[in-house]
Amino acid sequence: MPAIPRSEPFAEQTCPLGVCDGSGWILGPEDVARACECRAQRLSRGRSRGVSSVIPPRYRGVSFERPPVSDMERDLQTKAAVAEVRAFVEDLDTRLQEGRGLWLFGDTGTGKTTLAMLISKAALEAGKTVAIYSLPKLLARIRRTYDSEPGGDSYLSFFERLTSVDLLHIDDLGAEKRSDWVLEQLYALVNERYEAERSMLITTNLGHIELEDQIGSRTVSRLSEMCDAVEVHGEDRRYGKYRSAA
Repeated sequence: MPAIPRSEPFAEQTCPLGVCDGSGWILGPEDVARACECRAQRLSRGRSRGVSSVIPPRYRGVSFERPPVSDMERDLQTKAAVAEVRAFVEDLDTRLQEGRGLWLFGDTGTGKTTLAMLISKAALEAGKTVAIYSLPKLLARIRRTYDSEPGGDSYLSFFERLTSVDLLHIDDLGAEKRSDWVLEQLYALVNERYEAERSMLITTNLGHIELEDQIGSRTVSRLSEMCDAVEVHGEDRRYGKYRSAA
C-alpha cells in the first residue's frame, strides 16, 4: 500500500496523543489504515482558525486560587456562582460533549466576565477550540465579512467556524442596538449551535424578560435549554474597588 500523504494540517507534525506517526492515520493489519483520534482534533482546530480565541490580557491570570475569584468564593453573595463555575470546569469534557453551557447574568461589575473567562481559559488549556467575543465586536466582525475580497474570509466560512468550535463564549449579550439584522444573526448562530448540540457560554446584564425584548424570544428559548442559568449577585466590584482606594 502506498504511503499516506501528509497534508495540512498534519504535515510535519507529531501526534499529540503519541499514537500515529503524525499523519493522522494508523496503519493496521493487512495494511488497512484507520484514522487516529488526533485527526478529528486537528481538523477541528483547523476549522476554528480565523476566530478570536485569545484570553484578554486582564484575564490571563484568572484562577480559582487568586483574587478576585478567591474573594468571590468566600463572599456569601457570589460563592454559589463560583461553585457552579467550578463544577462546570471540573466536568468540562462531559459538559462540552453534551452541548451544555452556562448563562451568567447579574448586575454590572459583579464578576460575570471573570468567571466566564475562567471557563474559556480552562477549555483552551484542555485543548478545546474556543471562540471568545463581546457581542458588539462579534457583530462588527460579521459585518466585515461582507467586504471581504474574493477568496477572502466570507460570511459563510466565518459562520461555519463560529458554529464548529467546541465552546462559543459571548460576553455582554444584549449590549447592542436592536435591529432586524442583529436579531437574524443571533438567531442563526444560536440555532445552529442548538441543533448541533454545541456549548455556549454567555454573560449578560439583562434579566430573562429584558433579554427576550432585546434579542427575541426564539433565541432566548434556545439558550435557556442549552445553558444552565447562574445569577451572579453582589455590588459593582470595580466601583467598590475605586471607592476603597479613594
